[in-house]
Amino acid sequence: MKKLFYFVILIAGLSSIHSCKDLVNEEGDPLLDLNDNTGLIGPRALSREVTDVGTIAEYQYSGLLLTKVLTEKGSVTNIEWSGDKISKITYYGFLDSDGDGVLDTDSTAYTQQFTYGNLGRLTLISENRTTYTKAPGTPPQPWVVLAKRKALYNLTYSSTTGKLASIDMRDGADAGGSSFVYTDYSKATFTYLGDNVSSVLKEIGVLNGNTPNPPTQKYGFEFTNYDAKINAYTLLPFEYKVSHLISTEINDDRSMILSPNNPKRVSITDLMVPIPSPVMISTDYKYDPQMYVTQGFLVNYFYKPL
Repeated sequence: MKKLFYFVILIAGLSSIHSCKDLVNEEGDPLLDLNDNTGLIGPRALSREVTDVGTIAEYQYSGLLLTKVLTEKGSVTNIEWSGDKISKITYYGFLDSDGDGVLDTDSTAYTQQFTYGNLGRLTLISENRTTYTKAPGTPPQPWVVLAKRKALYNLTYSSTTGKLASIDMRDGADAGGSSFVYTDYSKATFTYLGDNVSSVLKEIGVLNGNTPNPPTQKYGFEFTNYDAKINAYTLLPFEYKVSHLISTEINDDRSMILSPNNPKRVSITDLMVPIPSPVMISTDYKYDPQMYVTQGFLVNYFYKPL
């Protein structure tokens, strides 16, 4: 699996973490360089995620509401709200669909509609996704539709803790008309240690009508050695974090974004091989005086005051 290779690359690079230069926010105001431990007093928002290579995510707000996320290669996520709840997310850009650490050359656009249950919790995401490609050549060739798919994501929660328990996905090719059927499935099952995600089991397979066949892929993700400090992603809406997790078929190594604290070790295991062997990466974190993480796993986190 290519994602395992990507984890090995991360292991090799962990010793090369360096501090980043001061940056500016979307209004052009200087960001506090929390990696120099200057700190920030009062309410804050996550502003940017940066590596030594460059900015990997920039978060933009309207007042207190997250409205746009800019990621690599000019990719844009737009977030729409209905009152205090996210109602719709649209994405245009480039994803790492195969998990090899390199963005796809094909571009992707998707729209996600959010439905909430009686308790006000997100219970259903319906998605329409289009992948575009273009042939190489000079002058540049136009983008053309490569594939269209529809998906439904059902979210369930623990009856005792209220925490996210699973995300069940059904999807299929969208050829238009009334003949659409769901042909594939995946299920991510979450386990917790206290408030933090400790493991995720991901199963992927095909449907026989409405019945899942035995999985053709199965992976285990574990998150251990949590600190007692504040995870930067606690500042982002839960619905956006779920949208990020389902943006590609296997993005479950990012499930630590659901945790209030920071795991110092992450492992991934292909459970379908005869002798499963986990690939592990670990990190040390840096924090600001208010105990928010400022650096870990090759990423530097920058905040701005609200």
